[in-house]
Amino acid sequence: MTPSEKKQLQIMACKIRMGIIDATHGAKAGHPGGSLSAAEMFTYLYFKEMNIDPANPKWEDRDRFVLSKGHTAPGLYSALAHRGFFPVEDLPTLRHIDSYLQGHPNMNSVPGVDMSTGSLGQGISCAAGMALGLKHQGKDARVYTLLGDGEIQEGQVWEAMMLASHYKLDNFVVIIDNNGLQIDGAIEKVMSPYPIGDKLAAFGFYVEHIDGHSFDQIESALNNAKAMKGQPSAIIMKTTKGKNVSFMENNAGWHGKAPNDAEHEQAIGELKAILNELEGK
Repeated sequence: MTPSEKKQLQIMACKIRMGIIDATHGAKAGHPGGSLSAAEMFTYLYFKEMNIDPANPKWEDRDRFVLSKGHTAPGLYSALAHRGFFPVEDLPTLRHIDSYLQGHPNMNSVPGVDMSTGSLGQGISCAAGMALGLKHQGKDARVYTLLGDGEIQEGQVWEAMMLASHYKLDNFVVIIDNNGLQIDGAIEKVMSPYPIGDKLAAFGFYVEHIDGHSFDQIESALNNAKAMKGQPSAIIMKTTKGKNVSFMENNAGWHGKAPNDAEHEQAIGELKAILNELEGK
């Protein structure tokens, strides 16, 4: 990508992070930590990678995205809003009783959501089924799914991995947000999934490890996945939970807690400073 393209993606990732903070603050609940860690991947998928049309969210030939770690809906919602699926101004209505933006993605109410998710481990199974279905239909569309590294402690995840490999789903990309923290603490202390890459390779996946905050590495890995024939791909992205908000970074306490008024002001201030620097203000 050109330096200008990368700058625009960095600017959008910052705006998506601001949307995450506004949404969780408005809800007085939600999951900012793992939403912030995946902001670059959300940005690249929705603004460069996927073949989608905000004016026609149900377009049959679109690429699909399934947020298997459904609790990070604030990140997905922010990306969808900035991409034009619904108004950015609606983000602070997250989890309100009369809002269509509920705590987990709902495909029946939110434009651009391809699968309702939230029960950990089930999203990847739905995504694998979508990829298999597209294969049977002879369509070129691709399916991407994002999992948490704590989520892969679920046994159902590995059943889906086995299916994807068995059916040679080369239109399927599994992305694991390896930020190292889940709600109860460090993943290696709660129930270590390591070595993640070796396990995925043993299940028949093409595997890449990347810095999940590097657009260059995200682009390279996704391009390699598209070139892979006869097997599914997995991208394990090393990230920082709570990225770009100083008091949230690498803090498991921000897995599922909303910022109060003062914390919201500080977080937005820090992100605005990053945005202003990117925009040369």
